[in-house]
Amino acid sequence: MLSAVIPVYNEASSLPALYGELDDVSRRHGYKLEMLFVDDGSTDATWERIRQLAADDPRVRGIRLRRNFGKAAALLEQIEQGLDVVSGWKKVRHDPWTKVALSRIFNWMVSRLTGVMLHDHNCGLKCYRPQVLREIRIYGELHRFIPVLAAARGYRVGERVIHHRPRRFGRSKYGMNRILKGFLDLLTVKFLTGFGQRPFHLLGAVGLGALLLGLVVLFYLAVWWVVSRQVPSMEPIHLHQRAALYYSIALLMMGGQLLSVGILAEMITAYQGRDADTYSVAERTDAAVGKIEPPSPTSQSPSSCR
Repeated sequence: MLSAVIPVYNEASSLPALYGELDDVSRRHGYKLEMLFVDDGSTDATWERIRQLAADDPRVRGIRLRRNFGKAAALLEQIEQGLDVVSGWKKVRHDPWTKVALSRIFNWMVSRLTGVMLHDHNCGLKCYRPQVLREIRIYGELHRFIPVLAAARGYRVGERVIHHRPRRFGRSKYGMNRILKGFLDLLTVKFLTGFGQRPFHLLGAVGLGALLLGLVVLFYLAVWWVVSRQVPSMEPIHLHQRAALYYSIALLMMGGQLLSVGILAEMITAYQGRDADTYSVAERTDAAVGKIEPPSPTSQSPSSCR
C-alpha cells in the first residue's frame, strides 16, 4: 500500500497531468495506491480540481488547509518504499543555472555539516516507512531535513535518481529568501541532531568558556594594577581606561546568561510535551465517494486524516 502525498499551492493547471501519470504508473506496476492532495490554502481553482478528482476516483483524497501554512504542515502522511528513507535526486535538472548552483552549494553544506551524504536534500520527492515520522516531528521549513532527522535516530537513508521535468504550468514558489531560511534551518537541524536532548552541553560549554576567559582577563588586570603601584619604575595603570576591562565584563555577563539559558533549555527539554499541530483543516473528501465533510472535532493529529 502506497500513499502519495502531494502538497499543492495554486497548481490547478498541473493537477490533471499529475493525476494521469500517477494513475498510469500505479496501473502498470500493480500498485495499491492512494493519492492524497493537500491544498495549502490555494487561491485559484486547485481545491475544485481536487474535489472533482476525488468524486471521479475513490483512490483520491483531498485536504484543504484554512490558509497557507507551508509545506511542512502539508506533509501529513508519507509513502513506504525501499530503505527507511529514500530521497529523490534530480541528477539532471531543468531549472535556471542560478537556482541549480545555489542548490548544489546548499546541498554540499548540509551533507558536510550533518554527515548525511545526499546529492539533493531539497528534492520534494521522498519515500518513508510509516514509523519514521511517528518518531520525528517537523515544523516550519524542516521538511527538507527529514532524512537528516531520521538518520540521527538510526534509520537507514538512501537516495535514488529521479526524472526531473521542466515546469509547464504556473511558477516556482521559491525565491531568494529561501537561501537565508535554509541556512538558518540548517543550523537548527544541526543543533537538534547534536544537542536536541542535551542543550546544556552546548550552551553550558560556551557559557563556561566565556565565564572563565572573563575571569582570567580580570585576574590579569588586577595583578597588573597591583604590580604597577608597587614597582617605582612603572607608571600606574587606570583600569577604566583599558578596553580589556569592558571586554572581560561582557564575557562574564555573556557566560552567565548562556549558563542560565542552558539550564532553562535543559528543563524545557525534560518537561515540555509535544507542541500542538501547526495546521487547521477546513474540509476533506470522503475516501469512498468523494463527499465533502467538515473536520471532526477530534481531528488533532496527522493520523486522523487517513
